Amino acid sequence: MPESRTRIVVLGGGVGGLAAARHLDRLLGRRPGVEVTLVSRDNFFLLSPLLFEACSGILELRHCAQPIRPCLRRARFIEGTVEHVDVARRTIRIGVAEGEPRELEFDHVLVALGAGTNMSIIPGSDHARTFKTVADALLLRNHLIERLERADVESDPVRRAKLLTVVVIGGGLVGVELLGELSAFMRDEMRYYPGIQARELAFHLFEAGERLIPEAKPFLAAYATRILRYRGAHLHPSTPVVAIEPGRVRWKEGMVDAGTIVLAPGIVPSPVASAIEVERDRKGRIVTDAVLRSVSHPHVWAIGDCAATPAPNGGVYPALAQHAVRAARVAARNIAAAIDGRASAPFVYEPLGTMAAFGHTRAAAEVRGLELTGFVAWWMRRTYYLFQMPRWDTRLRIAVDWTVSLLSKPDLTKIDLAPEREQERRSYAAGGSAGPTAR
Repeated sequence: MPESRTRIVVLGGGVGGLAAARHLDRLLGRRPGVEVTLVSRDNFFLLSPLLFEACSGILELRHCAQPIRPCLRRARFIEGTVEHVDVARRTIRIGVAEGEPRELEFDHVLVALGAGTNMSIIPGSDHARTFKTVADALLLRNHLIERLERADVESDPVRRAKLLTVVVIGGGLVGVELLGELSAFMRDEMRYYPGIQARELAFHLFEAGERLIPEAKPFLAAYATRILRYRGAHLHPSTPVVAIEPGRVRWKEGMVDAGTIVLAPGIVPSPVASAIEVERDRKGRIVTDAVLRSVSHPHVWAIGDCAATPAPNGGVYPALAQHAVRAARVAARNIAAAIDGRASAPFVYEPLGTMAAFGHTRAAAEVRGLELTGFVAWWMRRTYYLFQMPRWDTRLRIAVDWTVSLLSKPDLTKIDLAPEREQERRSYAAGGSAGPTAR
């Protein structure tokens, strides 16, 4: 008779999914009767908080996108797109490049598929760019440089003003950090465009709520407001956008023409995670108990942005990377406990705080009640994310690169992604930038 094996499959190669696979690898990888498999659309994991600086060229893309395979010792890795999870049959259908979909069986599945930009809130959202993937960052950088190049030779003042106008929709952490980085980047590049004055650059940030960064302490929002207004940004709190048109954003009281529109109004769970036939909340997240197990199907586990995990003080844990990384460790231990017939431990985590960077080493951090701003906060944030890299050789190389980069400014290289349309099509299929209409 063939040897009976316990098959554990982790879906999603983000920070949470990779961390879970690594912990399972250490806990169970040596057992002859256990097989651990990680399935990810990409063969790299993305440390998304560093994607802002990679977009501006302050950091290289490899600083926030690291290969998965070297991070796993015994666990199996499959590069493929998760298409369907059948919890009744305990199978997963995976699409692979240039091949027929394949089926993978499991005894335990850990869903860590993350989330995408919510495109359903504002009519016309497909006319805006998103900022979730490496492709999004590369395309946005190219797009901004192209706008500067066109504005440099544009004689019509109306078309020139539109080319030099950037709108970010969504005043949460992602939107504010993105506008901070973009405003610093474009002002820096003015030294290469003597025909464009810095005052011609226009930045707009729209937030439906009363203040920026509502998920963080008010002092972070106050600091971000001060920095962005110093750079000339127009901030529009309590101003919901009612429609996005090609090259135009409308709100109740007016409109603005813009050559660049980026959407960051919130997130929705991965469509695949939202389609799994387990109990979900109204947002489509998988409802788990305190041990990170589905409340309806004990062989399904979930962490990160696609999970609704109860917090001890009521509500659910927020969609933050620090929670996903800690939850990954607990989920791996609990899966091992379930295999061994031991009791599981609840996930209890007190947030360390919030950190945000706004370009030019301007940052703010609230850590255990301690409030820091400026270079110290920026250095703390960089150091924290450096240690989220899984290997010491990677950390050392990146630390050297970061130190050297302090002495220079980003260049104007526009990476040729020809055929660019194909890159946008792939990004759109992966839940990222909205493709050729996002101009």
